[in-house]
Amino acid sequence: MALTFRDRFKHNLFIWFFGLTKVRLILFCRPKIVDINDDEVILCIPLNRQTRNHVNSMYIGAMTVGADLVTGITAMLNIRKSKRNIVLIFKDINAKFFKRAEGNTHFICKYKKEIEQAVQKVITSKDRVNLEVPVIATVPEKLGNEPVAEFKITLSMKEK
Repeated sequence: MALTFRDRFKHNLFIWFFGLTKVRLILFCRPKIVDINDDEVILCIPLNRQTRNHVNSMYIGAMTVGADLVTGITAMLNIRKSKRNIVLIFKDINAKFFKRAEGNTHFICKYKKEIEQAVQKVITSKDRVNLEVPVIATVPEKLGNEPVAEFKITLSMKEK
């Protein structure tokens, strides 16, 4: 099922509000949800003067925001659906860079079902659950689906 314009707008409004009130760096990078479907979440960070480094590619900090946010949004959607007070943080992050991201960069999280299962495990066990989530970064306008970077970010969740 494709994401409707209205749903995309709601998700992007949530990101904007979260960036404005909680983590200003998110707002600075201007991320946007591209798609949310049954299998994956895709988020885009534009390459602009705020996210560009000295060699005209995306700055590593902006790329880290993208990997963090696509994983966080995937988890937050499931947490909001559960209507429980689950706190999520990131325990660690590992990255491999293959090419320079010289355009608008898409961050793809295909662990939607695994994150949903982890949220359910938090609810049933009442214990902290850690899940290593892979994220792929691509620049579709220049390189198609070829990855420019791969991230592994450990999502850590616990019910308050």
